[in-house]
Amino acid sequence: MNITRKKGPLYLQIKNILKDRILHGAYTIGTNIPPEPQLEEEFGVSKVTVRNAIKELVQEGYLEKRSGKGTKVIRNTSASKLSKGKRFTEVLVEEGHKIQKQLIKLEVIYNQVGSKLYQLFGEHCLRVERLYRLDEMPYIHYTHYLTERMEGADHADFNCGSLYELIEEQNISLEKFRDQFAVAAAPSYAADRLGVKRETPLLKRSRYSYDERGDLVEYSEGYYNTELQDYIVNYDV
Repeated sequence: MNITRKKGPLYLQIKNILKDRILHGAYTIGTNIPPEPQLEEEFGVSKVTVRNAIKELVQEGYLEKRSGKGTKVIRNTSASKLSKGKRFTEVLVEEGHKIQKQLIKLEVIYNQVGSKLYQLFGEHCLRVERLYRLDEMPYIHYTHYLTERMEGADHADFNCGSLYELIEEQNISLEKFRDQFAVAAAPSYAADRLGVKRETPLLKRSRYSYDERGDLVEYSEGYYNTELQDYIVNYDV
């Protein structure tokens, strides 16, 4: 993920990247994150910048610094605006799985008059196609359609960053979400990415995300290969 001063303090950008890696199992509980010199080299920043990023994650309870023993991951779940419960990917990471995100395609598309996307977004929107791997195996195929307000976002960040953090970076606050679930055959391109036979029934999740004014920001369609893993929802009462 690219970091640049025009996107805000460098240490906060690095903090968010490290946090995303923790939440998706790249850095697992009980293990150390890479040493500070390695992170300095990776991001091309100073020692102070890396230490400030780590300090933030320590304060939020994700990391624990141990003198002479490195910095250990002690938590891999986050508070989510989407639900009182844990996010699905966090449940999988807690169970020892690793989630990887891969950007397949990103483009501005022009919507046909009268189509669903035209009704949702108007003449054009940003289309983002991503594949999620579960322990190296293709598991979820997502196509995100985003308001034109997202067209100015740094496209490189869509490769592995959190979609909702990218939305927040564009000064868009999401306040309402609606999820719909169905069983449906994925489009042929999605089935091929998932490595399943075309017309195979899959779990389909559709999401509508709205800002504080009630304007639609995101419409997404996700297809889950539940042969690999059931969809899980845990609720904390």
